[in-house]
Amino acid sequence: MSDRRFRLVGAIAVVLVLAAAGLEAGSTLATGPAKPKQKPKVTPPTVVRVVARDFSYALSRTAVPAGRIRFTVVNRGAVAHDFAIGGRRTRLLEPGQSAVLALTFARAGRFAFRCTVPGHATLGMRGTLTVGKAQRPPVTTTKPETTTALPPTTSAPVRLQLTKIGDFARPVFVTAPPGDPNHLFVAEQRGTVQQVVDGQVQPTPFLDVTDQVLEVNERGFLGIAFAPDYATSGRVYVDYTDREGNGNVNVVEFRLTDRYSDRLDPYSATQILEIDKPWENHNAGMLQFGTDGYLYVAVGDGDSGVVNPPGAFAQTLDDLLGDILRIDPLHPSEQLPYSIPDSNPFAGRTGARPEVWDYGLRNPWRFWVDSVTGDLYIGDAGEGEREEIDHVPGNKGGLNFGWPCFEGTVTAPTAQTCADPIGPVYDYDHDGGRCAVIGGVVVRDPRLPSLAGRYLFGDYCDGKLHSMLVDGNQATDDTDLGLTVPTLDSFGVDGLGRVYVTATDGGVYRLDPA
Repeated sequence: MSDRRFRLVGAIAVVLVLAAAGLEAGSTLATGPAKPKQKPKVTPPTVVRVVARDFSYALSRTAVPAGRIRFTVVNRGAVAHDFAIGGRRTRLLEPGQSAVLALTFARAGRFAFRCTVPGHATLGMRGTLTVGKAQRPPVTTTKPETTTALPPTTSAPVRLQLTKIGDFARPVFVTAPPGDPNHLFVAEQRGTVQQVVDGQVQPTPFLDVTDQVLEVNERGFLGIAFAPDYATSGRVYVDYTDREGNGNVNVVEFRLTDRYSDRLDPYSATQILEIDKPWENHNAGMLQFGTDGYLYVAVGDGDSGVVNPPGAFAQTLDDLLGDILRIDPLHPSEQLPYSIPDSNPFAGRTGARPEVWDYGLRNPWRFWVDSVTGDLYIGDAGEGEREEIDHVPGNKGGLNFGWPCFEGTVTAPTAQTCADPIGPVYDYDHDGGRCAVIGGVVVRDPRLPSLAGRYLFGDYCDGKLHSMLVDGNQATDDTDLGLTVPTLDSFGVDGLGRVYVTATDGGVYRLDPA
């Protein structure tokens, strides 16, 4: 075939192909760029942040839509933990380590999560995640739209009420073992600890040391704390003033009679601390295990000015008066029934007691370490002018709260000097019949979402309950809750995070949704 015929046949073939495509020879194959196929709309995974501590979890949210869930888990405790849910779990995380666990929940329901380390779930490292209906895919538009950022949503205020759970003999504190939903323990100033099981006060006290305690004015049984490993060790720590001299402060360890007992063995007592007192008052007495697993102990300055000038021992570091102490009674040393954490600020310092964590306090009757943030709150009773609340983000130690150079934010008439004192985040005068601050707790009760993360406190004389937030170095949004407890003397929390209030007239009340 000649080249001419070949070119002619090829041209005819091209024309036929174009005609079949509905195009004319000489036209282009497209009038513009082809439209890309629209990708299916994909819902991004829901992210849940999980903080593991000794021995609890804090989730950024406990209710999620069905679909893909991404758990970001970090261990802020002092021992190893993992996080298990939906048949899967993270690797074992040492303190400070983190991991990501991605799952898909195809249906709505309630899914249990826990730590699989033996005993940790029993101590409180467990909970339930609620999975609801799936989210709709995100809506996309062909052109960008101008949007206005909306303020973050907040939980609607929940009406509150105080539910009386019983009358006791001058109750001073309420607590429960970590994660225990059924037991409640009420410490009485006379030297007994009453046990409440499923709402019923038991006929026999959990502990009775009335033969060791003298209840006079501010003296008596003052505090109690369950060890983080109580479920396996049965160890409980108490704080009381004894019958010696002016009522020395004692921190004592007791243990259950046996694993199945409902009483502490009075013969198991191990003396942890004994602190001589110059006078009978300003004992403080609060005990609490922090998120780091160490025991914090509040000790007053020991003298309101009867024998020594006011605050004579608050600025000294060679004694244990006017301080918050931090010790580890779970791991005794060879010389002492406790050890000193290496991170204590005065450990190894000449002329200072290594147990001291913070100092410069008058009578820190009640303090609180928040289980989620680790922040420290202290209610320090004033002398005659101001009542103060101190706050330390992350519970950084080594701080001087300024007594007796300052009473709240007011300079006190003293010749003493205070090294680098820090001021309170909140203080108030005695107007309206107020007389002594009663430090409280940070609310983590899931039934009270509008109070989540807020610090509760009150005053002994007017009995009004208040809540506040802390922003930077000052309190914000001080709110009167509209509830009053005459002779208010303490706050506490049970194993489910529910808040309790005690009164010296005998009443113990739970803070509930109305």
